[in-house]
Amino acid sequence: MRIPLFHVNAFSGAAFSGNPAAVCLLDSWLDDDLLRKVAAENALSATAFLVERDGRYQVRWFTPRCEVRLCGHATLASGYVLLQLLHPDWNSVNFETRYSGAVSVERAGELLAMNFPLLEPAPCANVPGELSHALGVEDQASEVLAVDDYLVSVFKEEAVIRRVRPECRLLEQLHPRVVIVTAPGDDVDFVSRYFAPSYGVPEDPVTGSAHSVLAAYWRRRLGKYKMHARQLSEGGGELWCEIDGERVMLKGKAVLVLRGKITL
Repeated sequence: MRIPLFHVNAFSGAAFSGNPAAVCLLDSWLDDDLLRKVAAENALSATAFLVERDGRYQVRWFTPRCEVRLCGHATLASGYVLLQLLHPDWNSVNFETRYSGAVSVERAGELLAMNFPLLEPAPCANVPGELSHALGVEDQASEVLAVDDYLVSVFKEEAVIRRVRPECRLLEQLHPRVVIVTAPGDDVDFVSRYFAPSYGVPEDPVTGSAHSVLAAYWRRRLGKYKMHARQLSEGGGELWCEIDGERVMLKGKAVLVLRGKITL
């Protein structure tokens, strides 16, 4: 079996930056364990698997360790593959997910725009006492919020986000899913970083799904419905967030790095 495979850098217009994702096109769904093994072989933070059904695409996302409920950069990468490479006459593409409803990607000038659910975080009822120590900073968070699998630690300034040096084993013990750190940006509306060691992703370079949460929080705090965001990982990347009711448009660039086939 030979499966078409694309490596795309999402939320960047250049190679060696943004967040690399793999996109695999399947004729039908394979065994879950085989999908995970393919993702582990790709050794990227996420691999998107697509199956076409009557003009719509079903999508599932796997890290090297497990399946995830929602993934932004691999969705943007999938949209890039379909709209820029395979169907340049299309203006948009719809995806059906198993856990997060319908999402889509459409053209937005020089950018691609993902239509994602907006996730409103609320104050965390049980803040882990060792959170700051696990993040490797002396600064205390001004707020800690939670929604679904996300724990969001808010700090006062961008410099703190840059100083974060997490102890991933401790972070996984304190909160077994996802930890996001965020602060106002020096030259953008807000900045962030994202850690998911229990998913096999110590730090994700640029995380679209996290901005479903971050856009909701910063909209409430800044009173803005259109925001420019930057993720401060080593590779880094930029997003433009536009809120419309209970949805958010997450816009960014993408670039093809590799195209081939994986043999199973």
